[in-house]
Amino acid sequence: MGKEVQPRPKANVSSYIHFLLNYRNKCKEQQPNTYLGFKEFSRKCSEKWRSISKHEKAKYEALAKLDKARYQEEMMNYVGKRKKRRKRDPQAPRRPPSSFVLFCQDHYAHLKRENPKWSVVQVAKATGKMWAAKSDAEKQPYEERAAYLRAKYFEELEDYQKQRHARKKSLRVMAKKRRRGRTGRQR
Repeated sequence: MGKEVQPRPKANVSSYIHFLLNYRNKCKEQQPNTYLGFKEFSRKCSEKWRSISKHEKAKYEALAKLDKARYQEEMMNYVGKRKKRRKRDPQAPRRPPSSFVLFCQDHYAHLKRENPKWSVVQVAKATGKMWAAKSDAEKQPYEERAAYLRAKYFEELEDYQKQRHARKKSLRVMAKKRRRGRTGRQR
């Protein structure tokens, strides 16, 4: 018989999600035969959430805190597989930026100087709008730079893979020699 797999604990949810589930159940009870599309329902929920008192919101926040505590306790006892991030080889070449990222790098400092109170998200939204407004001819220099960097990256990647393959091969040969030396066999 195989090992019994323990299911991963259900993630905790926010106070708004607790409110949303409660509100959905109330709507179903009041109007069981009425169907609201997701867009309409979520709009109604967000309006209702904004209009309820702090005292009512505190109930849902307490539920969210309890749910978070439950999740953390279950995760402490969870022995299932945990995802491990593969470590990046520091010698491997970095992926090249896209044409849009190159555009953002060129315009970030300028936008930040003009609007020092903007957050990173606001600057990113502004650069996204600027990029969308650009014509293909205006995007061309960035796309050419990106293509050049992409070609350079693939060359570096090919060289890196050859070196990596050679290192692995030499390590295997050295290990084989060590094994032969220990057993006393020699050719």
